[in-house]
Amino acid sequence: MIQAVVTKGKGVDLDRARRIAERFETQVTTTIPEDTSAMYFLMDKGGLSFVAGGQELRGDFTRLLSRVTGGHLQHEILLKAAKSSGMEEGMRAVDCTAGMGEDSFILAAGGYSVELFEHNPITATLLSDALIRAKNHGQLKEIARRMTLKEGDSKELLSQLSYVPDVIYLDPMFPEKKKSAETKKKLQILHQIENPCGDEEELIQKALLVGAKKIIIKRPPDGPYLAGITPSYSVTRKAVRFDCLIP
Repeated sequence: MIQAVVTKGKGVDLDRARRIAERFETQVTTTIPEDTSAMYFLMDKGGLSFVAGGQELRGDFTRLLSRVTGGHLQHEILLKAAKSSGMEEGMRAVDCTAGMGEDSFILAAGGYSVELFEHNPITATLLSDALIRAKNHGQLKEIARRMTLKEGDSKELLSQLSYVPDVIYLDPMFPEKKKSAETKKKLQILHQIENPCGDEEELIQKALLVGAKKIIIKRPPDGPYLAGITPSYSVTRKAVRFDCLIP
């Protein structure tokens, strides 16, 4: 599936490129594949990206800076949904569908220590690279250091938790009606490598067994409840709805 790990320019971590290539049973090269439909990793001074069909996807938490600085964080609807009676030191969240980690970053910016579960190896590799860069970024590092990535099946990882989280977050992919060009590009690539949640009922049941104080599920505003479970309440905006289950 992965044709190569392509390195470009100076300052690239060749040892890491070799480890990625070994994991995906491919080669490290400096030559970009001629086939425009090829799937490959590209590593340059800006980090690691995944190229598929001419589209490029790279994790980049700097894009979220404007949402977590200058007083904007208080307007984040996800944090409004996650809010408890009082934010306490050591609040913990688990994101069972991490993807590129953007919602986890918002939770971490709100003070949560977040474990990110991602089952897809390509997505997890991109997310890992984005976290490495964020943890070395002056404005991002304090937030990123509250984020820990674990690759694997969320249902299995939930059963292995050694603590009871305050929040469990679920974001099964859904088609958004209004998408920016950047969002469209990201979804086009993600849909090639990720499958929409096909075991939603089992995942929610596993989440309920953990005993978290709250389970938050991201849905389209007019979409059905996940697995048909009616939430305790919902927080809704024009483009998204967060269903909140309080076991």
